Amino acid sequence: MIRYILNKTFYAILTLFGVVTVIFFLFNVLPGDPAQMMLGQNEDSEQIAAVKAKYGFDKSISTQYLYYLNDVSPLSFHSTNSDDYTYLRDGKYSASQLFTFGNTTTVFKFPYLRESFTKQGKKVSQVIGETLPNTAVLAVSAIFIAIVLGIFLGIISALYKDRWLDKTIQIFSTLGMSIPSFFSAILFAWFFGYILHEYTNLEMTGSLYELDNYGEKMNIKWKNLILPAIVLGIRPLAVVIQLMRNSLLEVFNQDYIRTARAKGLTEFQIITRHAVKNALNPVVTAISGWFASMLAGAVFVEYIFGWNGLGKEIVNALNTLDLPVIMGSVLVIALLFIIINIFVDVIYGWLDPKVKLE
Repeated sequence: MIRYILNKTFYAILTLFGVVTVIFFLFNVLPGDPAQMMLGQNEDSEQIAAVKAKYGFDKSISTQYLYYLNDVSPLSFHSTNSDDYTYLRDGKYSASQLFTFGNTTTVFKFPYLRESFTKQGKKVSQVIGETLPNTAVLAVSAIFIAIVLGIFLGIISALYKDRWLDKTIQIFSTLGMSIPSFFSAILFAWFFGYILHEYTNLEMTGSLYELDNYGEKMNIKWKNLILPAIVLGIRPLAVVIQLMRNSLLEVFNQDYIRTARAKGLTEFQIITRHAVKNALNPVVTAISGWFASMLAGAVFVEYIFGWNGLGKEIVNALNTLDLPVIMGSVLVIALLFIIINIFVDVIYGWLDPKVKLE
């Protein structure tokens, strides 16, 4: 297990290095002056020069790339010269000094994702910290709906293969995979939040936390979670149904299932003790992929429902070319993908003892 985790950590570092490289050069070839974006309409030549010097925008692209690697790396190097960009100024971030060699100090720190261009110097880590939990709540709720209903309906569909109940579930599953999320979001918001508002008491838009009527206190609104969670969970629900049904039908044809039936076990005992666990491997793969993509791809759903999550923040950052927020968000999402994949591999080892974590 330790060797497996070390190997995965090594490849995770290589993957993150590749992601950092791609997003840095991808977004830094875009037209526009970052210094002007930060200053807005009130800039002058002296202010622009000062901002460029402070953030290293006056350096070459290759030098800026090294600066960015130094910022996002937990182990970073800083000059003792206060005129250099890499000088560790007070308030930039907290760090633990390891050792000093000549004019260079080595420190250990939490990765620094820099500051937002459009939020008056607000740190990107703070922006992500405020929005990612909302997206996580939405993604967990959606994947929970997909897992519970998907496994249940997949079992029902397999047990009643080729009957009307199976065909009805298959039609629902096909529609769920075919309809785009943004269309489902608009349809659900209009129908349940507007047409049936009197009966459902649901709003067309709303986030997890909202100000009260006096504008003094933030209150949690769980009802605002219902529609976006259902919409976001429709497509993974449809996939889980199909995978569970097909995998379970394949398991039903195995010799050990026929042996269990010959021993006199009931169908319920066969499903719960033997069939379901062995049929879950492809389902776990789908769930892990969908959960990771939900953290990154809930953009349209969050934007349409006004859910203040990371997806909506990315859309706003793209509209304003707030590059540090975009780059930091992509980097965090990539890290989440890696963590989820490692977690899924561990689950594989539990579901199937034949799987070796190597």
